[in-house]
Order: sequence, then C-alpha cells, then structure tokens
Amino acid sequence: MPLLDPTLWQDGPTLRGGTAPVVEPATGRTLATLDLAAAPDVAEAAVRAHAAQRDWARATHSARAAVLRRAGDLFTAHADELRGWLVRESGSVPGKADFELAVAAQECYEAAALASRPTGQVLPSEAPRLSYTRRVPAGVVGVIAPFNVPLVLAIRSVAPALALGNAVLLKPDRRTAVSGGLVLAAVFAAAGLPAGLLHVLPGAAATGEALVADPHVRIVSFTGSTATGRRVGELAGRHLKRAHLELGGNSALVVLRDADVEAAVAQASWGSFFHQGQICMTAGRHLVHASLYDEYVERLAARAESMAVGDPHREQVHLGPLIDRAQLERVHGLVEASAEQGAKVVAGGAHEGLFYRPTVLAGVSDDTPAYAEEVFGPVAPVRSFQTEDEAAALAAAGPYGLSLGIVTPDTARGLELAERIPTGIVHINDQTVNDEAVAPFGGLGASGTGARFGGEANLDAFTELRWTTSRATPPGHPF
Repeated sequence: MPLLDPTLWQDGPTLRGGTAPVVEPATGRTLATLDLAAAPDVAEAAVRAHAAQRDWARATHSARAAVLRRAGDLFTAHADELRGWLVRESGSVPGKADFELAVAAQECYEAAALASRPTGQVLPSEAPRLSYTRRVPAGVVGVIAPFNVPLVLAIRSVAPALALGNAVLLKPDRRTAVSGGLVLAAVFAAAGLPAGLLHVLPGAAATGEALVADPHVRIVSFTGSTATGRRVGELAGRHLKRAHLELGGNSALVVLRDADVEAAVAQASWGSFFHQGQICMTAGRHLVHASLYDEYVERLAARAESMAVGDPHREQVHLGPLIDRAQLERVHGLVEASAEQGAKVVAGGAHEGLFYRPTVLAGVSDDTPAYAEEVFGPVAPVRSFQTEDEAAALAAAGPYGLSLGIVTPDTARGLELAERIPTGIVHINDQTVNDEAVAPFGGLGASGTGARFGGEANLDAFTELRWTTSRATPPGHPF
C-alpha cells in the first residue's frame, strides 16, 4: 500500500496561501497540485504544536525513540515509492535518491538514540544544596529546508528535534514540497507520532517570515542561501531566538604536487558535478599544483565530456536537470561572464532545456565570476598554484568556509595544510561533498553559524540547558 496518500495535499486541510503545481523539472509536467500556507496558517499550526508539545515532552524517552525507529524503518520499507518522488520532483539521479533515503533512515535511528542520552550534570556548589543542569526541550522548532537535497536537509533537523521532545513546524521549498515535506508527514504519521507535533507548511517567503517571527517558535533551523540566511538571522535576532544557519559555500579542492592526477580527477568530478552541482559543499574552486595543472584540466574535461545528461526517471544518466529556469539562467550567466573575462571553457558551457552540461573552466582568476561566486551548478573552475603557502592563501580567500578537500599521499602534510584554512569540514584524500548522520555539520563565515547539526551537536541545537538547585529547608537571609 502506498505511503503517500494523494489526499495529503489534494483533499487535506485547506491552507490559505493559494495553490502551486508540483513540477517535474526534466519534463515540465505537473505531478500534483499543492496547497500553500499563509501567515494565518503558520499561526494556527504554531498554537496546535505548542499545545501538543507539552504531552510529548512528558512522554518517556523510550516512547519517543520508538517513533523515530519506526520512521527509519519506513524510509527503508517504502524506498521504491519515495525514490520516485525524489527523482522526478528534485531531478535526482536514482543513486542520489537512494543516498538520501539511506541517510534519512540513519538520521531517524541516530535521533532515537538521542532520546536516552544523559540530560545534564551534577554541579559542585558552595551552598548546602543539590545543584545540577538538565536539558529540556525548547518547545516548538521551526525548520526551513531547501530544494537541493530536500529529504535529508529536512529530516536532519526534524528527527532530532522530535526525539528531544519538541514539536516542529516545517517549511519545505515549494519546488520540492512533497519529497522535502509531505513525505516526512506521511512517514511520521505512519510511525505513530501523535497528532499536532509536525506541521508541513510550504509557502512563499512571507510564510517563512511568519514562521521565524511566531512567538511559539523558540528555535529556527534554516538551510539555504547565504542571502536568505542573513534575513532569517536578522529576523530571529529581532525576536531573541536562536537561529542555526547552514548556508552556501564555494569550497576548495586542493591538489598537491605529489597527488595522483587520475585519482584526484575522479574525486573532482564527483565533487563538482554530483546532483548538477546543486550542493552547498560542491567543489567550486579547484586549486591544482602548476606541475599537474595541464594534465588535470585535460583529464577533468575528458571526464566531463563523457558524462550523460538527461531525464533521470527515464534514462540512465550521470546528471539530471537543474531545478528550474531561474537556476539555469544563473549558472549559464556566470559561465558566460567568466568566458567574457578571459576564462577558457574547456568542456561544457552549453545546455538543452534545463539539462546543463558538466563544465570545466581553465585560466580563472580572483575576479572570474564562476570562481569568485557560488555557482550552484555543474561548473568546475580550475586554477594553478606554485607553493603550499599560495594554496593555503587561495583556499582561505573569500567569504565562505564550509568544506575543504585536500588530495595528497602524505596525509600528515594534508592535515597540516588544513590547519591553515578556516573551514567547518575537512576531508583529506576525498572531495568536498560528504555527509553522515553521526557527524557535526556546518560552516564558518558566509557559510553559516558553525557545526549545529548532526551527532551530539543536535543536543545543543534543540534543547535548552536549565540550572536547578534543591535544598532540604529554605536558608535564612544571607545578610
């Protein structure tokens, strides 16, 4: 029996933000019609979530964990059905969709384990009293998730927030509101999550602003562009709320002089072209030692030219479509502007509809647009360096600090170089795109507010730390 009942978005509670089509980017076909949430819908959902959260917070840790474990099992049991939505709605190739489903299940299992973690510490005290800290649920958590990895980037906040006793308002991107929103609603309903604890509210920017500003929402978890993240952070700060911001990136892949070029290129193509480059951790700057540069460019271009681009639902391809026309125009505009400023398009630089060819740019400099900015498309700008000092300076330049890859057979050398480059994530002998449910995730600078997701970081993200003392009898007035 299908997990996703079409009535979830066609005949469910009527929202007041109008309707929007769920579009398959590969074909332009409408897969379903979606009700959108407006500000009054957010306010009503927040009230219901606030009321439901009280009993959920009092539920035993084993009861909360059981719901999370069942949710993880459901992602696996219904993988065939959910894979289809990820492929058709977000333009994912099946392998990427399978990765999302596996991570979603693991996020639920890891969150289930959070429910039984120690919740505080006994503290020493100068007074004759018991003094201790205890983690308590924050209350209602607002989650705003993007289109590119819609399931993972929603579940990684939703699952731990629920496991730790919170309720959640989830605003998925309108373009992927099924795989990034309604899928989660269906999974958790089937897993036995009590009513009122998870509300899916797809909508426009005003919907997100209402979610951030609502007085019942105490913590905001946002994943998306740096520009939008700044607005979310400003609004949250105005309302004295914590905002966990995981934003954009322009990550460097550094190939040192002693690297194996073919091995480095295999990493590089994945790091730049996976999911059409629509990943915050994408390798957006390839820094290659001058002695390897020509061979590296040639091999990377050959690999790019060999990759199949097409409809991932109907063909076996390496890359699917970009998410929409606006994203296509941004990517192609940056490539064209880079070529006009002297960069050489060695491979790609062309598209058919939303299908953009994997692109390699050589001869880039500091002010080459596709090198200086986050492209969010399948574009690999390659630049040479002479010394490790120069490589460190180039990798550290710019506002972002999300992920870093260094390729060298001398791992100690790679680790030493990484210490000189501000970044939230480092991978030695691997490319920049990696994720595991047990690992903290986040970036620095324009890439966000640090490692606020994953592993033990979730305890800090979705609870409040309360200090409590207890005496046998009240003390007298001290002075």
